[in-house]
Amino acid sequence: MEFKEKQAIYLQIADYVCDHILNGQWQAGTKVLSVRELAVKLEVNPNTVMRTYDTLLKQQILLNKRGIGFFVDNEAVDRIIHFRKHRFMNEELPLFMKNIHLLRISMDEIMKEYDQYVNNQQSNKTFKNKEDEENNK
Repeated sequence: MEFKEKQAIYLQIADYVCDHILNGQWQAGTKVLSVRELAVKLEVNPNTVMRTYDTLLKQQILLNKRGIGFFVDNEAVDRIIHFRKHRFMNEELPLFMKNIHLLRISMDEIMKEYDQYVNNQQSNKTFKNKEDEENNK
């Protein structure tokens, strides 16, 4: 994972964990990597991962079963979507709107690009599922 300078590493790792939850790699109720395992995988200090997990515990995205480990909360997907939607609407969308206005990009152009993006995502998902099926044979 390559880290950006503009955001704290523990928050970037939190986004990484949330991405795994949103795309179904880490399902509700399942155990996530231990602090040490994730630290090794991402090549960061375990204290940084612990700070990430503490943040996700406070947001009720993860839960801690003492002595067993960290697990994805059953409501994690809804909470992540709510949090990210709020962040997007307040932080990213205003800049996006400013740019489409200044560049005179129409909503039709935006919708065309969005539809193309969704189609590509669906194609990639279908291809990945077929590839996974073939690998499991």
